[in-house]
Amino acid sequence: MASEVTHDLSGQSAAEARARWLLITLLFAGTALNYVDRQVLALLKPTLEVEFGWTDQEFAHLGSVFQLSAAFALLAVGWFVDRFGVRAAYGVAVAVWSAAGMAHAAAATVSQFVVARSVLAVAESVNTPAAVKAAATYLPLTQRSLGLGLVNTAPNIGAILTPLLIPPLALAFGWKAAFIVTGALGFVWLAFWIIGTRRLVPAAGVKKAALDGNWSELLRDHRTWTIVGAKAFTDCVWWFVLFWSPDFLAKTFGLSQGEIGVPTAIIFSLAGLGALSSGFLFPALLKRGMTVNRARKSSMLFYAVLILPMPLALQVSGPIAAALIIGLALFAHQGFSTNIFGLAADTVPTSRVAGVMALGGVAGNLTGTGIIELTGWCLTNGVGYWPMFAIAAGAYLTALLFIQLMQPDIRALDEG
Repeated sequence: MASEVTHDLSGQSAAEARARWLLITLLFAGTALNYVDRQVLALLKPTLEVEFGWTDQEFAHLGSVFQLSAAFALLAVGWFVDRFGVRAAYGVAVAVWSAAGMAHAAAATVSQFVVARSVLAVAESVNTPAAVKAAATYLPLTQRSLGLGLVNTAPNIGAILTPLLIPPLALAFGWKAAFIVTGALGFVWLAFWIIGTRRLVPAAGVKKAALDGNWSELLRDHRTWTIVGAKAFTDCVWWFVLFWSPDFLAKTFGLSQGEIGVPTAIIFSLAGLGALSSGFLFPALLKRGMTVNRARKSSMLFYAVLILPMPLALQVSGPIAAALIIGLALFAHQGFSTNIFGLAADTVPTSRVAGVMALGGVAGNLTGTGIIELTGWCLTNGVGYWPMFAIAAGAYLTALLFIQLMQPDIRALDEG
């Protein structure tokens, strides 16, 4: 595509710099909308339970439909983004997921609701591979972590605004209005995306490689499995908190649908700060003279330790205290996750980035399905929430150990 022709940007103009910041802004907004659409379901659980007669286990199954649909879609997402480029692939994806989000309001049966949810999941699976591909292509190494950190705060912004806005909107205009409004926002974003990405050119030193469709070579590369394993160990925690935290707060502390918004917003406010902090921490460690390997792993260790207290949320007596503890855990998750994105952008050849991130997304969605189903089973059988909180506490140290075993010495492709 014309927007992805290689240029020498060593003498980057002000216009080119503005185009890159506009790209980050648009990726930020698109990713925020992605997670707004995802979280509406969890926040409307009390209303939808009455509407459709769902049990906890059935609610878990609905979450699994989303996760599995996204996982299977991700098998083709890497090829789709690499083949058609970020600009076209991401624009089409947002248009489809916005239409699917609005289609929830037209669902008259549970089956129709599931179909709309599946289409939403398939289209939304493009988001992360496209965002990381954009960073690897258009941002230089020194700006990449900050750019990824800013973009990775977007899910949290979406998750902060959604619990504050969606319950009152649903109470005032009905649950269908929540899906119509959030879906329509995607088409507004699409207009800005089409206009705002016309002048993008790759960063200096980024070559336009031919599309790498050699899956056997990709699967033999230890860098691929480093990302896949790290995502598998850690993404399940994000999906657990995103899908079940409103229900945890409501059941544990007796909150109504109108009362779960504030503590949920607290959780994701802290998560957003975690992603942003990682965007500054890694470059700061590099400036102190650390190698890429030491800076990346030191940053990951910091966040892995921060999540260890998460099970204490089961012991506190109030929803705000629980939200602060879970929020600290998501602060750590997003900081760690941003480092995984940075690791992929730094070490994986540009032509493979979207494919590798897609495989990582498959792994994360599959483990997310597992923990969502486990939660439904535990609640149905009286076990409670403690197994999932225990899994979350140890997931990140396990992931860091896996990364160390797979890549004892991380070296960026354009290091130096």
